Amino acid sequence: MQDKLALLKDKQATAQLGGGEQRIENQHKKGKLTARERIHFLLDEGSFEEIGMLVTHRSSDFGMEKQQFLGDGVITGYGTVDGRLIYVFAQDFTVFGGSLSETHAEKICKIMDLAMKTGVPVIGLNDSGGARIQEGVKSLGGYADIFYRNVMASGVVPQISAIMGPCAGGAVYSPAMTDFTVMVEHTSYMFVTGPNVVKTVTNETVTAEELGGASAHSTKSGVTHLTAANDLECILKVKQLLSYMPQNCEEKPTKLPYTPGAEIREELNSIVPENPNHPYDMRDVVNGIVDEESFLEIHPDFAENIIVGFARLGGRSIGVIGNQPFSLAGVLDVNSSRKAARFVRFCDCFNIPMLVLVDVPGFLPGTDQEWNGIIVNGAKLLYAFSEATVPRVTLITRKAYGGAYDVMNSKHIGADLNYAWPMAEIAVMGAKGASEIIFRKEIKASGDPEAMLKEKEEEYKEKFAHPYRAAQRGFIDEVIEPKDSRRKLMKAFAMLENKVAHIPKKKHGNIPL
Repeated sequence: MQDKLALLKDKQATAQLGGGEQRIENQHKKGKLTARERIHFLLDEGSFEEIGMLVTHRSSDFGMEKQQFLGDGVITGYGTVDGRLIYVFAQDFTVFGGSLSETHAEKICKIMDLAMKTGVPVIGLNDSGGARIQEGVKSLGGYADIFYRNVMASGVVPQISAIMGPCAGGAVYSPAMTDFTVMVEHTSYMFVTGPNVVKTVTNETVTAEELGGASAHSTKSGVTHLTAANDLECILKVKQLLSYMPQNCEEKPTKLPYTPGAEIREELNSIVPENPNHPYDMRDVVNGIVDEESFLEIHPDFAENIIVGFARLGGRSIGVIGNQPFSLAGVLDVNSSRKAARFVRFCDCFNIPMLVLVDVPGFLPGTDQEWNGIIVNGAKLLYAFSEATVPRVTLITRKAYGGAYDVMNSKHIGADLNYAWPMAEIAVMGAKGASEIIFRKEIKASGDPEAMLKEKEEEYKEKFAHPYRAAQRGFIDEVIEPKDSRRKLMKAFAMLENKVAHIPKKKHGNIPL
């Protein structure tokens, strides 16, 4: 019996779950790794323990009983990544195109159940042609079983999806409900309905890459958070993402060893231009504050007017949310509000403190924004910050105008500490617009309206275009020199490390989706 099992394992490893050497060769020709190779590069050497290796499908329709492959198109099990336990499943495109059958789904559900019981992250390596047509509704039921577990695991353990091949139809909803999605350029795609259906229904001619490739989803839809040039880079990004997260919602992220030194950063003093209308790159501020080369930006090519990502500050894992003056002057719009809200909620789920960098002139005006729901989308970000109980620190670098000041983690919605640089402007609106409204009669009655407007602008600036009025009211805790920001923020997060906050007892809130 032991000899027979050893032979089965050997055949399985050689033939990729019975898929055959020719199918493996075809996989490599497309520039893709096989399912086992992906697991090999993801996990620590020798740590993988497979579950369900000998499972085969139960279908006997359409001649399926004559095609039995060990594992049934998906490899499932557990192992370690940098010494941390994780559960993993890797769909095998060389077996029935990686299509999902009843038993295929059962294997995935089994490790997801184990993940929730043991409080361990789940990583899915997706490469599937969709539901196995020969099994009919049983394969559809299998998808729903997985979806249900995605929802039950949400906020309990981190879930990361790597899209390393096709992912179409109902299959796309599982990655969409996980925390982060990474797509491989040119070899992966995601869509609910494929190019042929689109052509039939709408008469649009579009390729799979144009419709649902990595580029489309990283820039237009925001479905994918990161893209990678190849399978290996994709796996490295998954491992990097995982390094900022705890094992589950009951734990805190691992703190790396850090020895404090000279924390003054002189370069921060010269980042913000003297002219308040000139842009600058908020990434320079982020990199000047956080630990060297620790910033991992999420959604870098989508809604570029806001920056979100993970970093380390004094060895601590933090989430960074910052307006980006280089894009649309850093205004909040539909996409940036949605992008930031999703990230804020993830950080709050898994005990990751948040640093919010503010330079926001307001919300983007226009019919396009209003008709596409800027009201409810802006409210998503407001709701996400208000609900968050993790340590939250805000630094206003320049502008904080109007309702956007409130939304960007102001003291009024529960921020723990709020700092501002001396050039910060905190007001209902910009000096020019405010002066035109407040002093309309005086300007109109003046012999030189233009000169009067400039005079009133200066008067308004003197009163509001600085952070000290807000500091007098306690809305700003301290006005700090830019170069001192890193030191102040390190102390702030260290002080808040054991913060405990409770929201009112409820079943759950009703976020404006």
